[in-house]
Formats: sequence, C-alpha cells, structure tokens
Amino acid sequence: MYQRAKAILCALILWLMILGEALAALAWLAAKGAAVLGREGKSGLGAFLTAPATQIRIFRVLRAFLPNLSIGKVVMKCYGNTGTAVVTRRADVLDVLNRNEEFEVVYGTRMRKLTGGENFFLGMQPGWDYTRDTSAMRLAAQRTDVLGIVAPRARELSTRIVAESGGRIDLPVDLGMMIPWDMTEHYFGVGGQRELMESWTTTLFWYLFEDLTADPALDSRAMKDAAELRDYLDRAIAARKASGEPWGHVILDRCLALQSAGTPGMSDLGIRNNLLGLLIGAIPTISKACCLAMDELLNRPEALASAHQAAVRGDHAAVAQHIWEALRFNPHNPVIYRRATRDAWVAKGTARQCLVKRGQIVFAATLSAMFDRHEIADPNAFRTDRPWEDYIIWGYGMHECFGAAINAAVIPEILTPLLAQKNLRRAPGSDGQVDGGGTPHPQHFHLEFDV
Repeated sequence: MYQRAKAILCALILWLMILGEALAALAWLAAKGAAVLGREGKSGLGAFLTAPATQIRIFRVLRAFLPNLSIGKVVMKCYGNTGTAVVTRRADVLDVLNRNEEFEVVYGTRMRKLTGGENFFLGMQPGWDYTRDTSAMRLAAQRTDVLGIVAPRARELSTRIVAESGGRIDLPVDLGMMIPWDMTEHYFGVGGQRELMESWTTTLFWYLFEDLTADPALDSRAMKDAAELRDYLDRAIAARKASGEPWGHVILDRCLALQSAGTPGMSDLGIRNNLLGLLIGAIPTISKACCLAMDELLNRPEALASAHQAAVRGDHAAVAQHIWEALRFNPHNPVIYRRATRDAWVAKGTARQCLVKRGQIVFAATLSAMFDRHEIADPNAFRTDRPWEDYIIWGYGMHECFGAAINAAVIPEILTPLLAQKNLRRAPGSDGQVDGGGTPHPQHFHLEFDV
C-alpha cells in the first residue's frame, strides 16, 4: 500500500511540474509572439516559430495537453500525403520510428529523381534491396576507418587551419564544409571540385529533407545539380576502373573490389547511386551541426567556458558531451518524417492514444522527445553527464544516419581546436551570426579569438 501511494504521489508531482512548465511556456509564447508581431508584423513570425527556443516551448505545451494529434490539413507538400500527425512524447516518437511496416520513409520518390531512376537505401523499406545495399556499403565504409583514418585527418586539418587563421574563422567555410569535403576526397575517393561539391550536396540535402513547400525553383535547381553530380560520379568510377592501379582504402576502391568479387548491388550504377546518397548526407550534415552546436555554446557562457577547458586539456570525450548537449537544444533536424501505410494507433490504450490515418505524414518530434520529462532527467538544464541514449541527433532505428559514427567522431575533432582558443567569441555585428544565405544551411558564421 505504501509503495502504491508513493507511486501515485510521484506521478502527481510529475504531472504538476509538467503542467506548470506548459503554462509558463504558453505565457512565454504569447508574450514573445506579441512582441514579434508588434515589432515586425507577420513577416517575423516564421523565424520566431522555427527558432529552437520557440519550438522547445511549443512542444512542451503539446506534451502536456495534446501529446499526439492528427489533423486533415496537408502541411508537407513535397511528399504525397493525406494529412498530418504530430507525435511529441519520447516513447511514442521512438515507437513510430521503430514501426517501419506501418510508418514508412517517404524520401524514395525524390531520391529516384536525383539518381535518375533508382532508390537509395535511405528511402527504402525493409527488404532485400535495403539489406543488399546497406550490407555492401558497410563492407566498403568500415567502422574501424572512423578512428583509424577519418578522425585523425580531421584533427590534423582542423588544428592546422585554426593555427593559421590569424584569430578569425568563418566556421562553415574554413572548417565545417572544408573538412567533410576533404573526407569525401581522401576517404570516399570522389570529392571532386570543392565549391561544386559543397553546392551540389547542400542543394540536394535541402531538396530531399527540408523543402516542405515543394518550391518549384528549388526542384529545377536540384534536378540540374543532381544531373551534374551523376555525370561527375560516372566519370570518376570509369576513370578509376580504367587506371589499372591497385585498389586502396578509399570507399570507391573498396566498392570496385566488391564489384570484382561479384558482390550484389555493386554494379557501376549501384556504386554511383550509393556514393551519391552518402555525399548528400556528409557535407551539409556535419557543417550544419558544427555551426548550430557552436552557436548554442556561444549563447551559454558557462557551457562555453567548460567546453574550452575540456578542449585545452585535450579531453575529446568531454568536448563531445558539450556538443551533443548543445545540439539537444539546437538540433539540425527537430523532426523526422514518416508516412502511415495503413490506419495505425499511436500509444493505443493510453489517455494520449491517437489514430493516424493511412497516408498521413507523421512528424516524429525528436526535439520534443529529448525534452520529455517523463524519461529525460532535468530536461531543461544544460548537462554534460547525460547518457548517449538520451540523444536522438542522427535519427533512430533502421534509418539512423548511415554516417552517424563518422559524425560522432569528426564533429568534436573539427571543433576542439577552435574551442581551445582564448576568448573565443562572435565577430562583431551580423558577421557573428549564423547566415544561411537563403538556404537552411549555414553559409557564413564568423568567429574571433585572441592570438
């Protein structure tokens, strides 16, 4: 009886905390929203509503009062759907991302447009094609390469670039895109011309994952860039095969070695499509995560000072913990999209149960899941002692980012030499703010430090 009473009391206290936080969030949203409307009019609402601090509070309200909701309105225009559902509780977000048969990935239609016909495993449902391609590419991109090849080179380059910068860095240009591009050149084996590759992959990532309005101008630009990237990869594969040189450690060489051994899925076309998918995910993801994490740390002087101390003593694990926590507050993908293949219940049998209708897009709110007080300790505090399992940064389940291990190693290597500098700060004025240059991805973000 005592244990039962204690459990009821704890549940009541938890609910009161959640309710109080939700009401405070509502008050904050009302006050800030009114201020933005009064200062900027409706034109300023978009930036306000998409800001991480705003979204954190919106999800806080939803988790308390409407944790799972389903509406008939079509919000996402880029992938076919019949309506929208939003899932905010951590248990339900992970449940949706695990139920692949009922909640499918949607990217296949656009991926086929980028490849000129074939899908990439990111857009595949469970089955032979998915197993074939992911298995073959894991033989080509081996996990031991991360610490043996990729991370050491990233550390060396970042250290040298920061040392030679003269106390001023444009983070995405000098480090965020530069080092991932170098990885595609020296580890993937298909980096090509740097500015072109950065432009291609940024446009195609935007087109696949962030074009909710189905912008026709972006569609046209993406088709042009995809055709150019396909042509480049076809030429690179043909030239490497014709060279007659022994295969090396780069991914392209390993793919061709697998092809010569008769490995399924390793035709020239299969290699090209898999490399195209990997390239799209590599440069924009790493660069954006670096910029968002640094932006968040600069907004938190105590966290920045702690990260600086960790970087000075060469504690890469501690630096990484600061980065992951910063990305919890300022993630590069606050939601993951799925589409219901049939009518399906979320949280069935609970007070928050919700029926998602066949064809509806589900916004599985990973940002919300990382702040769910039901499962995340002290969610509103910036803490660097959280277990890795608290974070949903690179997706979850079958379609977790293929390069998650690379991201987890390379991003701290990129930022550690910069965080180790004295008096790291934003450059004055607008130069010191993240500038997307009309895209969802940072193009410029100037930082300064004492030399």
